[in-house]
Amino acid sequence: MSTSRIPASLADLAVPVDQLAAYHRNPRTGDLDAIAESLSTNGQYRPIVVNKGSLTGRPNEVLAGNHTLKAAKRLGWKEIAVTWLDVDADAAAKIVIVDNRTNDLAGYDTALLADILTDLPDLQGTGYDQAQLDQLLDDTALPAPIELPTDGAGTGAAATVDYLQWGYLQWSSTRVRITQAEVELLDALYRQFVDAHDSDMGFGWHVLNEEHQAREGDVA
Repeated sequence: MSTSRIPASLADLAVPVDQLAAYHRNPRTGDLDAIAESLSTNGQYRPIVVNKGSLTGRPNEVLAGNHTLKAAKRLGWKEIAVTWLDVDADAAAKIVIVDNRTNDLAGYDTALLADILTDLPDLQGTGYDQAQLDQLLDDTALPAPIELPTDGAGTGAAATVDYLQWGYLQWSSTRVRITQAEVELLDALYRQFVDAHDSDMGFGWHVLNEEHQAREGDVA
């Protein structure tokens, strides 16, 4: 059996895990493997929230931290740190829902996340593995600023864009990832088009029609 890893600051909140009950209608599914890994690596860094149940008839019911309790039991923990509420059934249900929903609504600064993960000596206890970090790094890689030609209206200045991400084509709500070879081919076609027309207006139509038809003719 594993010893509970509860820090001294939470020790006074520890109760036996076999005295607690999971919420009777928890709609959330959790990654027990990731939570168990976190508990093993980081210990319990915040208490779970439990309803005393005098207003619901369901004693010691977990409202926030159901999967943390399950993971602790899987690890063989005898105790877990708890903060207590005593609310009615409606309030209990709302707490369960909002605890899950606020996690759903949260987002990430993926570039910053990737930077933090890269700086760590290892990924143990983070919920990420190396493949997932590699994917984050791929998705957040940005090119150096590039020079785009003017729109031909005689402005005399080139637009500098430093937020375009290589490796994608997007139109409307459709976004398609493309390979480095495809990027290089499109870039070559683009440069040829701009050199010939002194503008990039109509480049999309050119690729979709003229280039496509020319290549069909080569195949024929």
